[in-house]
Amino acid sequence: MVKVIASSLRKGNVVDKDGKLYVILFAENIHPGKGTPVTQLDMRRIGDGVKVSERYRTTEQVERAYVEEREHTFLYADGEGYHFMNPETYDQVAVSEAVVGDAAPYLKEGMPVQVSQFNGIAIALVLPQRATFEVVETEPTTKGQTASSSYKPAVLSNGVRTTVPPHIAPGTRVVVMTADGSYVERAKD
Repeated sequence: MVKVIASSLRKGNVVDKDGKLYVILFAENIHPGKGTPVTQLDMRRIGDGVKVSERYRTTEQVERAYVEEREHTFLYADGEGYHFMNPETYDQVAVSEAVVGDAAPYLKEGMPVQVSQFNGIAIALVLPQRATFEVVETEPTTKGQTASSSYKPAVLSNGVRTTVPPHIAPGTRVVVMTADGSYVERAKD
């Protein structure tokens, strides 16, 4: 175990709190105009999956557990979970649906993913920041809709709903952020 300041914690890190391990699902540093800056952490207990929300002063010390973080390649999903392979050793690891969570729609075959393991059990995933998908459904462009800030709803090939600029039509490949599905740009390929 290593003690680190709370403000350095990020999504996917594992902390030891009262002898139990928690994986961080969301970390945010809050700096109010008046008062002490704090770090808000949403965590899931590894043992039983219970979600907990904690608030620490940004300078407070938190025990960070050592986890093995390795790049794996996503292979496929089935009834047992999501399967990843270590490209160096060719070892495969099955990750439960609870660990994958909201990241599931963004997983694509062959995608490199950072898998965190503790005692040989997968506890967290970190996807690449961006992924490319095809727009399968969107509203037609309205004539005269030239305002750059206007976006229209769209459905991507992975089933995620997002908003895209008016010039994007069905069949166009777009780059989205894997954290929230927001549009970044039209794919360059």
